[in-house]
Amino acid sequence: MTQSPKTLYTAHVHVTGGREGAARSSDGRLDIKLAAPGGTGGGTNPEQLFAAGWSACFEGAMGIAAKQQGVSLPADLAIDAEVDLRLGDDGYTLAARLKVSLPGLDPAQAQAVIDAASRTCPYSKAVAGNIDAAVILV
Repeated sequence: MTQSPKTLYTAHVHVTGGREGAARSSDGRLDIKLAAPGGTGGGTNPEQLFAAGWSACFEGAMGIAAKQQGVSLPADLAIDAEVDLRLGDDGYTLAARLKVSLPGLDPAQAQAVIDAASRTCPYSKAVAGNIDAAVILV
């Protein structure tokens, strides 16, 4: 018998005006103006928010994976996220890359941590097979 997943957290965000609007979370911690990518207006865009969310989540997943593997992550680890908004024959799509830097960590061990994190990070699981996505050790 399979157990239903336990909901650990639900984010509530109210958006008005779409890409040229605003977003505010129910707890008030997020309160931002939105702007189209490359536009002149102040504010962020959904692609930047996705890049920040995925990379932050992935770093957390790497921490869990490293602990399980008995590895210490370097204090200066970094993730550079890139999210592309594309337009093709099938309409708008996304492509995304995480470029992971783990200075001082053996490359094979770093890749093992990345691979384990890719299997557990909820964002990575959400994009797998749905968009052109890659996690790259740099």
